Amino acid sequence: MRTAPAPAAVPVRVPFADTRAHDLAWSLERPPLPALAARSVLLGGTEVELRVLGASHQVVLPGAAGTVETVACLPDRDGDLPASAAPDVPGLASYAFTSTVERLTGAELERRVRALVDRLDGRPAALAAAFPGSPSAVTALDAASPAPGHLHWRTWHAYPQAGELVCTRTRIRTAADAPVERSPAQ
Repeated sequence: MRTAPAPAAVPVRVPFADTRAHDLAWSLERPPLPALAARSVLLGGTEVELRVLGASHQVVLPGAAGTVETVACLPDRDGDLPASAAPDVPGLASYAFTSTVERLTGAELERRVRALVDRLDGRPAALAAAFPGSPSAVTALDAASPAPGHLHWRTWHAYPQAGELVCTRTRIRTAADAPVERSPAQ
């Protein structure tokens, strides 16, 4: 898998489907959905695919029992983005998700988004997509592996029409680095 520097913000030609923070839902149960932009990278020995959807984002870990994190406007679910979640995920030793919503003025949001896109520009494990209609209509993802078997990623979803910036953070530990626990029956 070749990893090249990421461009600033990839322009996409369709308007984003979600319009406010409260429209977003979080799921680990969706298959990969059609992406407007995607980037695959190898981090800490784990393949990671960052995907921008018309309805927000997915992070796909094909080798980790097919784990797919989706944060998006989902047609069959009400918005229910949790402030935090730490479910048991098959194939992973641990998974922890957090989200926050910041309310900003138009100028503040524009400055934050511009600084974010500039900071991610050229990072091989980052992806930012700019939607038409506003320079602040951006979805961005940034992944890293601080140690073998450990991954984390952050995402940002900017909604200029609502003055909202949704920030998520996910930290996982792959099962490969976890000690094997056996029940007394084994």
